Amino acid sequence: MSVLARTFESAGLATVAIALVREHAERVRPPRALWVPFYFGYALGKPDDPAFQRQVIAAALATLDAAEGPVLADYPEDAGPVGLPQASEVGVAPTNGDAKPLDAAGEITALRAYYERWQEQRGRTAVGITGIPQRRFRGIIRFLEAYAASDDADIDERPADVSVPQFVRYCADDLKAFCYEARMAQRPNDSEPEIHNWFWGETAVGALIDSITQRLNATGDAQLQATAYGLSR
Repeated sequence: MSVLARTFESAGLATVAIALVREHAERVRPPRALWVPFYFGYALGKPDDPAFQRQVIAAALATLDAAEGPVLADYPEDAGPVGLPQASEVGVAPTNGDAKPLDAAGEITALRAYYERWQEQRGRTAVGITGIPQRRFRGIIRFLEAYAASDDADIDERPADVSVPQFVRYCADDLKAFCYEARMAQRPNDSEPEIHNWFWGETAVGALIDSITQRLNATGDAQLQATAYGLSR
């Protein structure tokens, strides 16, 4: 988005970006950006809190008042919902309560009714970046399980212009959105930290994504480590 902002500005359009990763905004230097301390997927903070979201938007638009740029403003870290820890800081559980290996594909199937209830109630979803229908997510699980073991893994649905590591990131984002929305439908009174800790600390999907993160971090490859950074958020 920061790169697009610079492109639009060159065409005479004023832009404001909301940055979830401050380091990226520092490197790209968009004309105006507001860094927010929220976790990925929640650029405006907590869902269904329009008053708070308006505050974030107002803070972003305030960067238009600067006499010159680039501008990188910080949203207060103690103002409302803040960023949550990565998976490694939560502690991913390798087994369920019966001490049997967790089954990510079975977990997706078990959560499907809750996810569909969320979609029916809200009429919207954050799932969709892969273009793969959620009823075929067991295929995504098989792909990620193979990629957790080897770079040779691939999936037919991956667009030719998207690298395998980047598509892994798309798959992880879709699975996380699916699980979070299913959990919010299942337990609507849970807080954001509770849902976050449930996903990374108790689910097979979270454990699978974290296993890929650890493998990519261990390669020493800067590009793969950058992909890993976004996986377990």
